[in-house]
Amino acid sequence: MMDHAHDLGAVRGATERLLDAAGALDNASIGEASRLPGWSRGHVLTHLSRNADALVNVLRGLPMYASSETRDADIAAGAPRPAAEQLKDVRESADAFQAVAAEPADWTRTVTLRNGVTDSAARLPFRRWVEVELHHVDLGIGYELEDLPADFVEREIAFLADRFLGNEDVPATALTDRDGRTWSTGGGPPSALVTVQGSAVELLGWLSGRRDGSALTAAGGPLPALPPL
Repeated sequence: MMDHAHDLGAVRGATERLLDAAGALDNASIGEASRLPGWSRGHVLTHLSRNADALVNVLRGLPMYASSETRDADIAAGAPRPAAEQLKDVRESADAFQAVAAEPADWTRTVTLRNGVTDSAARLPFRRWVEVELHHVDLGIGYELEDLPADFVEREIAFLADRFLGNEDVPATALTDRDGRTWSTGGGPPSALVTVQGSAVELLGWLSGRRDGSALTAAGGPLPALPPL
């Protein structure tokens, strides 16, 4: 069961950590490259703001974005803004998301996200938590995957493993971390099972496309190539 109230609190804490760290950025460093190919730190921060707006839309039963083109154009237009404007936007859009999420609602309802993806409304706060935590890492300002909360890491591994489950382009894969926790993913034949082992942080880095998996070990075949998220 998803505990949306817990996750909203986690989102609030993660947002404060990001804003505290990003508060040290000046206008020049906002324009420097992030860890995401082709995106500056300004792109990452603008995306976080527009994602909060988009989730407000979802909570209100509206389309998440007007279109993919509009989404991309809004991020590109907002990326060059000065640091103070960027941080103000991140905070105000995050506050708006929290305010709408605090309104009485049926959290068991199904909502529609980008590209027709559907999910339970109760999972939206966790999805926002993912955006804030991973994009904080993507800013490249000292917050690493190793700094992520342990419960977040475990849940995000499960979420990403489930995302690739049934995908026939990914071999059937068993994931095991150093604490003995296991997850299954992929959609290839069980006879071609690949077992991937390593720390939870490295598993998350590989599944999320933030690390190349070189710190993991694979048995039964090479480390699977994962589709882009």
